[in-house]
Amino acid sequence: MRTDMQQGPEIWLRGPVAPSEPGPQEPVHAVATARRYSWVGTHGGAGVSTLAAVYGGHDCGREWPGPDDPRSVLLVARTHASGLAAALRALEVFRRGQAPQGLDLDALVLVADAPGRLPRPLDRQIRLLEQVIDVYRVPWVPDWRLGDLGGRPPRETEALARLTGAAAGRRG
Repeated sequence: MRTDMQQGPEIWLRGPVAPSEPGPQEPVHAVATARRYSWVGTHGGAGVSTLAAVYGGHDCGREWPGPDDPRSVLLVARTHASGLAAALRALEVFRRGQAPQGLDLDALVLVADAPGRLPRPLDRQIRLLEQVIDVYRVPWVPDWRLGDLGGRPPRETEALARLTGAAAGRRG
């Protein structure tokens, strides 16, 4: 048997620890703050400014967030063929590690390019994107086209409103 090994927990070797003086106990409150986002358009006319106005967050246009902007990125594209292709290129930039350091890609937000149902080939492309990243769809909103960004976000975007914290801010 080895005699140079310590036996038992360290407290047995050090002895008892004096209790600290009790101070006034304040209740611990968990504070959760909504995550802030930077909206980044994958192409011109994607709808970044409208989404930032409706859901909150920082409008980066087509630029990467700056050093003082939120590091969580929501990519934005329209649902037409060139918009989906641009979204795919932007996702590839993140996949290859070519996006600026410190950015977190959180989701892709697809904004309807026209009212009504998508043609099947476009819907298929979106389903493929959904296998790679969280995708939030925003329907065609006629009021937004007219510049009326007030009121509640469309019901179909409740999940996006929860993600961005817009759901809590627009109750009333």
